[in-house]
Amino acid sequence: MGIGDLLRKSGTSPIGADAFNAELEDSAPRFEDPLAGLRGRAQEALFDRLGSRLFDPNLAEEQLRAYVVHELDEILATEVKQLSAEERLELVESIGADIMGLGPIEPFLADPTVTEIMVNADDAIFVERGGRIYLTEARFMTVQHLRQVIEKIVAAVGRRIDESSPMVDARLPDGSRVNAVIPPLAVDGPMLTVRKFAKAAFTATDLVDFGTLTDQSSEFLDACVRGKRNVLISGGTGTGKTTLLNVVSSFIPTDERIVTIEDAVELRLRQRHVIRLEARPPNIEGKGQVPIRDLVRNALRMRPDRIIVGEVRGGEALDMLQAMNTGHEGSLSTLHANAPRDALSRLETMVLMAGLELPVRAIREQIASALDVIVHLSRLRDGTRRITEICEVNGMEGETITLSTLYAFDYDAGFDDEGRFAGEIRPTGLRPMFSDELGHLGIALPEALLRAVCDPFVLDGSRR
Repeated sequence: MGIGDLLRKSGTSPIGADAFNAELEDSAPRFEDPLAGLRGRAQEALFDRLGSRLFDPNLAEEQLRAYVVHELDEILATEVKQLSAEERLELVESIGADIMGLGPIEPFLADPTVTEIMVNADDAIFVERGGRIYLTEARFMTVQHLRQVIEKIVAAVGRRIDESSPMVDARLPDGSRVNAVIPPLAVDGPMLTVRKFAKAAFTATDLVDFGTLTDQSSEFLDACVRGKRNVLISGGTGTGKTTLLNVVSSFIPTDERIVTIEDAVELRLRQRHVIRLEARPPNIEGKGQVPIRDLVRNALRMRPDRIIVGEVRGGEALDMLQAMNTGHEGSLSTLHANAPRDALSRLETMVLMAGLELPVRAIREQIASALDVIVHLSRLRDGTRRITEICEVNGMEGETITLSTLYAFDYDAGFDDEGRFAGEIRPTGLRPMFSDELGHLGIALPEALLRAVCDPFVLDGSRR
């Protein structure tokens, strides 16, 4: 079965591809739920009957479930279409789960092919499959229902969302990242975005199979982590930075003490000796906030062998750099950037956000001294996520931080039969300046890891 057939069966249509949309509409019919009309009428009648009781926070879940089942039985009894006992039970359980659980997004959370769920108010739910966005036929019944689902997710991790605090980051029990925005910030109604995590954490072998990494680059990053190089992972939104950080952190030896610091816990490390810290937003009185910057400072007193900051977004960049420069080697972090050179510029800007009036040269010297390797991820136009550049931070040359590209993506390889980029990340032939330091630690960098396929070349770190 081809991808087109799968999409037809799932009842989705792609966005931004008019020809493909037309093909979906004009070709084989989509899968249709024979009880869809009855399901919709029953849900609408249920909302009319129960009204505000569906969203009463003082009502126990068992009581609410009993109300839902009782009302649904009465509603279905009035339907002309007679259902078998099995169909009736299935419909009651389905509607009950829809209202009591996370509503119409439940099937997409269970679907392993869906990587992101985007709810635009109550009238549109989009999903991402294979790097492309599709509009689904699923809908929330009311804005209240969507608000209830958002509040349920947020409350489960001890956070809140209301008119005074109308946006929040949270997570689901499986680690999936959730962002919600409600009015007055969201003009058209509540917005919910869920970035799903795989049921089982990906390994380096998985990323090699996906084409994100190669065996060569995987072994090189393994050597860098074991050799306590400070690694920064950069990339745009949805390029897989957190996934790669999970994989790279798996290279840390099991006998080391690791402290992870995140805005919302997402990392899933396999090591035994891991301390996880999570930032805390202010409470309803505007007090009690604990930002990432405070957690980075506190981590220094916890005798860490490694500090992993899930994402650097502000003034904590200065504290992270100082930690890297004061004996906490082998630290890892991510940030949003379009290219390795842009990552340095963003890091420089975020250090200035710490509120200290530091000279630009002093900041750049801190960055050049602290960082060893920048790994850049890109989301290519075929929907795949690839490492497109691995750079070494060499130091300062005048007022500029110098980079040398150790691995670069081969864009010249063209495309395969399925329209995917045929290239992969390849060594440029340059040997890192820290290879001797790794050798002193007993970590070898074989020539095979760094040998260029063609004549050596050097990129200047700018975008291609």
